[in-house]
Amino acid sequence: MTEVMISKGKILWVDDEIDLLRSHILFLKEKGYDVRPATNADDALALIKQESFDMVLLDEMMAGKDGLTALAEIKEINPSLPVVMVTKSEEETLMEDAIGSKIDDYLTKPVNPSQILLTCKKILDKKKISGARISRDYISEFNEISMMLGDDLSWEDWINIYGKLCNWEVETDSHSELGLNQTIADQKKECNLEFGKFVENRYPHWLNGDSDRPDLSTDLVKKYVVPRLDDSKCVLFIVMDNLRLDQMLTLEPLLYPDFKIQKDYYYSILPTATPYSRNAIFSGLFPGEIEKRHPDLWSQGADEHSLNRHEHQFLNHQLDDLGIELKPECKYIKILDVNEAQSVTRKVSTFSNIPLVAIVVNFIDMLAHGRSDSEILREITPDESAYRSLTRSWFEHSYVYQIIKEFGERGATIIITTDHGSIRGMRGAKVIGDRDTSTNLRYKFGKSLKVDPKHAIVVKDPETYKLPSMGLNTNYLIAKEDYYFVYPTNYHHYLNHYRDCLHHGGVSMEEVILPVVTLEPK
Repeated sequence: MTEVMISKGKILWVDDEIDLLRSHILFLKEKGYDVRPATNADDALALIKQESFDMVLLDEMMAGKDGLTALAEIKEINPSLPVVMVTKSEEETLMEDAIGSKIDDYLTKPVNPSQILLTCKKILDKKKISGARISRDYISEFNEISMMLGDDLSWEDWINIYGKLCNWEVETDSHSELGLNQTIADQKKECNLEFGKFVENRYPHWLNGDSDRPDLSTDLVKKYVVPRLDDSKCVLFIVMDNLRLDQMLTLEPLLYPDFKIQKDYYYSILPTATPYSRNAIFSGLFPGEIEKRHPDLWSQGADEHSLNRHEHQFLNHQLDDLGIELKPECKYIKILDVNEAQSVTRKVSTFSNIPLVAIVVNFIDMLAHGRSDSEILREITPDESAYRSLTRSWFEHSYVYQIIKEFGERGATIIITTDHGSIRGMRGAKVIGDRDTSTNLRYKFGKSLKVDPKHAIVVKDPETYKLPSMGLNTNYLIAKEDYYFVYPTNYHHYLNHYRDCLHHGGVSMEEVILPVVTLEPK
């Protein structure tokens, strides 16, 4: 029985001297490619209209219609059809014309079979080869991470594990055919189970003098911003509310052309929610310390709906405590809408003369919250890959991106970070509390709260977590893994209502392990 060879791709080769290329065509056919010859551009265009091709090898100099003219017409018929220009000329203007017309590659005559084969593989087999490498490499790292989970891991190990998982997520976004997305999600879930135990065990020690701890929210300004203030140029400090590491990884390629990038990591304080983690960034203090030192500011700052209205004051207090005197004083801006972003863009030339400009961007947090109530947003972002894609699309076309580039053009150092991340809540945890209990879904505070300790960290003594006590018998619950809190009343209704929504405030790698990205203009 004759074995049928599966074609690796259908190639149209257009050259008015095609008879001289018979040996090349035969070579490609032996390698598994289906090659159709054409001796002129008009015949080639007719074939492209009639049949489906995976790639075109197009001679630049032909009798009749030349290659560049044919190229333009090919792109009108099928803009996504890869075209490789084959030319005798190496003139720069010709190459610029061809590249400007969106060729995928070019070869200079005389070509040899190996060159042609390499080009075909690069264009037609690239995704298949890349997919095979991704599958092979991920399986190796999957086994490595699984083995690590049985060890006594450090906070550095957890950054390494989470970084690897995020990189795999981003890389497999363009290879959905591999079916690795669910495997990575399952491994992330397994990791978060162990990560919750790790944080519950170590976090109180980090707050009470353990020198072997990660950078926390309270360290950001002191460690990453203040040292840059000695460089006699503007520092732009951007806090993107609710930006996860995987989302930051999708934004970085947009920044590569203009900036040198250094990426560091820190751990958010608990709860991983704006009133706690972001106030800690700007004040350099833990929430319990803020309550004691600035009771007038914390009384409103602890309110989830206050939008952290005292961050500028907190930042000024922290700079004073660090002995930093800025002239002119730092500028603080909160971008809540497009109009505010436009206004900042218009004033970049003025702001770039200020030693420190701090900007808070709330779009991603609003997107995460909006997804809970908007059927359209849920449809647009049905999974994590789509959520990353939407984040990148927003950033690429946003005024925030324009602000970053314009500050960079003026020589500013730019530091981008976030206050916390978010996780999809997939499992409900029953919680018992009175009517005065806070309404948050990933963390709660109130009197004598009760929950299964498998599902949450139960903070019986707020002072051990440097949290405000807020009265006798106050305790905190901080959700682990992908749990979210639901009361027994109408349990199933709220369980379904909040399932698969993006939440924050709890303990997961996504919420706790966060990037600090420093950009220096090239």
